[in-house]
Amino acid sequence: MKAQTEQRTGLLYGFGAYGMWGLVPLFWPLLKPSGAIEILAHRMVWSLAVVGVALLAMRRWGWIRELLRQPRKLALTTLAASVISVNWGLYIWAVNNGAVVEASLGYFINPLVTIAIGVLVLGERLRRAQWAAVGIGVAAVLVLAIGYGRPPWISLVLAFSFAAYGLIKKKLNMGGVESLAAETALLFLPALGYLLWLGAQGQSTFALDDPGHSWLLAATGLVTAIPLICFGAAAIRVPLSTLGLLQYLAPVFQFGLGVVYFHEAMPPERWAGFSLVWVALALLTWDALRTARRSRARLAEAGASAATAATAATTATTAPATTASEAAVAVAAEVAGGAEVAGAVHGAPEPPPTVATPARGPA
Repeated sequence: MKAQTEQRTGLLYGFGAYGMWGLVPLFWPLLKPSGAIEILAHRMVWSLAVVGVALLAMRRWGWIRELLRQPRKLALTTLAASVISVNWGLYIWAVNNGAVVEASLGYFINPLVTIAIGVLVLGERLRRAQWAAVGIGVAAVLVLAIGYGRPPWISLVLAFSFAAYGLIKKKLNMGGVESLAAETALLFLPALGYLLWLGAQGQSTFALDDPGHSWLLAATGLVTAIPLICFGAAAIRVPLSTLGLLQYLAPVFQFGLGVVYFHEAMPPERWAGFSLVWVALALLTWDALRTARRSRARLAEAGASAATAATAATTATTAPATTASEAAVAVAAEVAGGAEVAGAVHGAPEPPPTVATPARGPA
């Protein structure tokens, strides 16, 4: 009963996190006349303030000394901060320049890009359904390029930057709050310096006559942190495969806002391209669910074999039980690996976080 309650709570947190990420295009236009770079700088500065308060409340500081003692890890954190800055900045610019639909496409094709990076960088082997999905995704990009009259560069940069960020985060293996704090701390001085320079040039919008605008810019820290907290609460309560399915909510909401609220054009060739992307994602989802179901069945079968062998061992020797138990452990390890692959297939932005450690999500 408690497990079911926890899972329902996790689903609510998951809906909340991806729902907020899906509705965030409604927020960025409120910050006009601020430009995308100024908004990005404020987001970095105020995000550090928010996560600083969170770390103070949790009394979690030991990781800072550990990070500073590892130059390679610090370099990867700097690279991650740079990559996510490109992702955040371009996303804000796209929303405020009438490209919400193209931005949503970036997060639709992100799982496909994640798979491609897995093959090219990590040497992973794909199942036939995954190869088919990647092929359909490539065809979709070609159709959309013809429809736009150019490659959908906003979508591609968003997808590749977010996939690269996920790869770096996988290698870092840091908690969500800690990683966000480290990244924003590294970017804090450049961001603050840029804001001070804008003020000195008389181009800053933070000190406008309307105090509400300043509060909205400060709220970028909360807009960044609150979905992350919800995501972290969901990640420790629901299976990774469920979390992977929930992540599609964000681009679905973004796409809907782009078409219905912002009235962006959707000619037939664009519908055709998006439809191909959705077919590819449906194929990935079906393959991931089928693989997870088979893995669970194998684990149950191995567990039953181990139990039978253990019962027999009480009347004979313990050796068979030991052998069967080792087989069960091996299958369990394989299932765990399958779950990680399923998470990558669904484009999970980071590996499963540790307890009470939220992970990064869409911009």
